[in-house]
Amino acid sequence: MTRTFPVKSVKFPARSAFFPALLLAVFVLAFGVSAQSGKDEPRTDTLLNGLKMYIWDRTVSPRVEVKLRIHAGASFDPQKKEGVMRLLAENIFPNQATREFFREDLGGDLSISTNYDYIQVTASSTPENMLQMLETIGASVSSMQIDKETTAKLKDALISELKAAEGDEAKAADRIVRSKLFGTFPYGRPVDGTVESVSKIDFADLIDARERFLKADNASIAISGNIDRALTNRAVRRYFGAWQRSDRRIPSTFKQPDPPSPEITTVEWKGGTTAEARTAFRGIAVSDKLAPAAAVYARILEAKLRDRIPEMVAKGVFVRSEPHILPGEFVVGLSTDPNDIGKENGKINSPDLVAKTIAEPISDAEFAKALAAALDAARKRDAMDLWLDVDTYKTAEPKARLDAFAKVTLGDVRDFAKKLQGEPSAVVVLIPPAK
Repeated sequence: MTRTFPVKSVKFPARSAFFPALLLAVFVLAFGVSAQSGKDEPRTDTLLNGLKMYIWDRTVSPRVEVKLRIHAGASFDPQKKEGVMRLLAENIFPNQATREFFREDLGGDLSISTNYDYIQVTASSTPENMLQMLETIGASVSSMQIDKETTAKLKDALISELKAAEGDEAKAADRIVRSKLFGTFPYGRPVDGTVESVSKIDFADLIDARERFLKADNASIAISGNIDRALTNRAVRRYFGAWQRSDRRIPSTFKQPDPPSPEITTVEWKGGTTAEARTAFRGIAVSDKLAPAAAVYARILEAKLRDRIPEMVAKGVFVRSEPHILPGEFVVGLSTDPNDIGKENGKINSPDLVAKTIAEPISDAEFAKALAAALDAARKRDAMDLWLDVDTYKTAEPKARLDAFAKVTLGDVRDFAKKLQGEPSAVVVLIPPAK
């Protein structure tokens, strides 16, 4: 889960017509992808303890931003103790006072996120407070203290958060379909754990996770802003140089999950007001050559599905390609009124609709529009995240990845759609209890 402070959202005009989308796609294919990472490459270095460093000097930036990524996430949670890595992340800055310090004293902010693949600390400050910010982060990760009292407080806070989210039927549908698709494979287990699993976690579990994963050679740091590169380089070496490197290798592979059972799982979800349908397929990995094609096809399939159902229901349709270090998931979802879902005449038979739509051919116009939108989103990704991804996912550098994205063809997208047709799917429908 990510905690951030509110920022303004920027809306970009939709490209609904075919010819503008086609022209944009042709332009990108002809002239390449001028992403941030293409012309804005960082200075890179590696400390003796293995910490990888990326530094950008952006004189126009009013703040300095730091992203510290630990290349291990919730996929390494012990079975039946899901939530360990989330609690480890929370223990980096366990006190609210420390978080307020970033806002009130350093003139920036702080957020910590955990997903299946990594833990990330994102912090910012004014340029004059950069050294203090780096010192604070460096001390927190290199000399993290884990004790019973702090662990108990963090557990209580996470359990309260999990209980508050129990009535969210959309999150429940996502969780249940992942569990059905992956079983006990790490991606089938919740990133934040459950009330039951978090209750079983002991402070010794966090100590073990710290010793295995919170090491300098399992991390990368990106720093960007109005800074002096030489000074910043020296500061990182000073404040992170004492961070220990690991003395044992971390396992990187898991036993692949069995195929999901074919029957539809229907769940009565108390407290919910909407019906939730999910159809999930095994997807691809971030480093897979079909990853860009999967992102494009997600947009194509979402548009196709929305065209085939009533407008009031169509707004609840979404399609997500969620790649991870290992093959992730490709999810088709629908959130709507309970009276709209079912096999009866006039209702939406979601699994049947998804299967038929995936089998339909893809037109040149559909491909051009989706490619343009997907490229637009890819080009807007933050350069710092793109470079950190190189270490997390063992991919090519950002420019090479974006160039490969621009070279996606209609044939590639059709190949991915054909792959889905041959994959067993996990289907889940959540409905409120009958009144």
